Amino acid sequence: MSVLAARIGEQGFPRPPEPGLTPADVITRAEAIAATLVERQQETEDRTFYASDTHEAFTKAGFHRILVPRRFGGYEFGVDTFMRVSMALTRGCPSTGWMYTLGAAHALAVATMFPERTQEEIFAAGDFVCPATVMPAGTAERADDGGWVINGTWSYCSGSPYATHFLGHALVSRSDGEPAPMMFIAPRSQWRRLDDWGQQLGLRGSGSHSITIDNGRVPDHFTLDGHMSEFSVADSAPGLRLHRNPEYGGGPLSFMNLESAVLAVGIARGALDAYEDLMRTRTTLFPPVVQRTHDPDYQFWYGEAAGLIATAEAAILNATQQWQEACAHGPATFTREFEMRIATICRQVVELSWRAVEQHLLPTAGSSAVRRGQRLERVWRDMSMLHTHAGFTVFLAAKAQRELAKARFDIEEVPR
Repeated sequence: MSVLAARIGEQGFPRPPEPGLTPADVITRAEAIAATLVERQQETEDRTFYASDTHEAFTKAGFHRILVPRRFGGYEFGVDTFMRVSMALTRGCPSTGWMYTLGAAHALAVATMFPERTQEEIFAAGDFVCPATVMPAGTAERADDGGWVINGTWSYCSGSPYATHFLGHALVSRSDGEPAPMMFIAPRSQWRRLDDWGQQLGLRGSGSHSITIDNGRVPDHFTLDGHMSEFSVADSAPGLRLHRNPEYGGGPLSFMNLESAVLAVGIARGALDAYEDLMRTRTTLFPPVVQRTHDPDYQFWYGEAAGLIATAEAAILNATQQWQEACAHGPATFTREFEMRIATICRQVVELSWRAVEQHLLPTAGSSAVRRGQRLERVWRDMSMLHTHAGFTVFLAAKAQRELAKARFDIEEVPR
């Protein structure tokens, strides 16, 4: 039997590295690996991205194939499995979890939106790491062969150090002279990563470097007109027809919002872990001097934060379930109203997570617990950085609520 034949399963699809791997297996692996990430947070920040041996461990564990379709040698385990893996890794190290999540998540979007020919080429290697940005930048011009020549620089490309591809938006001059966004996928050979990350307030190890493209060339079938946030699966969902899995017919916008929220929960759970360590190892500041676990005030602060975080976790897992159920009902379920309802849930998830850390854990931990390099100090910086992300500050915190109301009441935009 040839090597190729040995890799082909009963359905004619390439076998993944571990054909018997289950969703429970990868979640267990993520929780085990997460425990090892805690002590490596400082080196990850210093490097500005997680270590090569961590990347190899993620690859070996199957994390980069969770959302890759079975047709291309992926595990196709589903969004709920991906969210639990993301939450576990982020709990261990926010920067590492952020970098992994925003590098691996876009396998779902690519498998949903792009045609079969494109997917065959993009997923050829099986493992897939693809940062994406929503801010249109740079330019795209037609090449003589019908493809595109792309130039520009895109910031905040989380996951870029080990990326196989980049999913971005460039501006194209249309017939009326007005620039319009075009989505494109650029293989690793067409771009380079800039050394411009690590001086930010938080998430310094998230590998969120800029990507620059100088006269990069991509074929036409590596592009889609419009912006990812405006892609309607009700109008077109090539992945649903190709893979016959309803999750490749779900809305990319609502899935992107789920990503932001699950990261917030993971970070907050890490903060609670750090606070629990302080509860077990430190005493109260004023008489009676007792271990913090025995003090009513610390018991209350811990319980209040734990309740907020547990509520946030329950909400994000339920929102994920709603998203999956909507997929099962078909692309038509992903109306603007449904997408915005998921977005408003995600907004509250982030707020609950932030409130637990900012109002209860950080103020009561003690100043020595928030010295530079301490776990709780780092978590606070990381959550503060999350609050500056445009997906949260601009969309979830300001726009989603209005868009939900307008969709519910069928209100068109009123010119000013």
